[in-house]
Amino acid sequence: MTEPQLAHFKRHRFPAEIIAHAVWLYYRFPLSLRDVEDLLAERGIKVSFQTVSEWAAKFGLKIADKLRRRSRGHFSDKWHLDEMVVTIKGKKYWLWRAVDANGYVLDALLQSRRNKAAALRLMRKLLKDQGIAPCVMVTDKLRSYSAAKSELMPGVEHRWHKGLNNRAENSHLAVRRRERRMMRFKSARQCQRFVSTHGQIANLFLLHRKHLTATDHRQLRNHAISIWREVIGSIAA
Repeated sequence: MTEPQLAHFKRHRFPAEIIAHAVWLYYRFPLSLRDVEDLLAERGIKVSFQTVSEWAAKFGLKIADKLRRRSRGHFSDKWHLDEMVVTIKGKKYWLWRAVDANGYVLDALLQSRRNKAAALRLMRKLLKDQGIAPCVMVTDKLRSYSAAKSELMPGVEHRWHKGLNNRAENSHLAVRRRERRMMRFKSARQCQRFVSTHGQIANLFLLHRKHLTATDHRQLRNHAISIWREVIGSIAA
């Protein structure tokens, strides 16, 4: 009896299932590259952490792009925008992020400025990717948001108060945990690539556990896993 033929990504020795599992481990959990290497080794898969890094960079973006297209138009019409400081090689950057009312990440954009131009860039990207303007936008008291919104979305209700934006501020915590685990981001390019990928994969597996029975939770998790496998199958050769 012959074994079933496993799907492969083009020009890759390992089956797509193994590569996808490594990428899933890295982005789904706060693990280092060496942690993923050890977890794979325990299952008899000998792969270096450098290879895991290459897989995460190459296939993570492809997977995130597929997930982004699938989720377009399914987010809440209430956007929370916020920015956090990221230090890379001694230089200060600002990671601008947007989440919806349910905590799903809409986008993340690393920029070297914290001004109106930077806010405009984020909002233009959000409008292009989402295809629709929100009904409500919630921010902190940074005036750059108000100036950019007045230019791009004058009809959108703007609520700006630090206490109202906990949804966005709490969303930063996952990035902070990963930043510490990675011992800081090594470059602006690496940071942008990571947050762009991490946000979309985190969205897929964001299961709101409050008021869910164990059965409901398993069903939602199984649905997320089935979507993950479908996406992997669509990019495998």
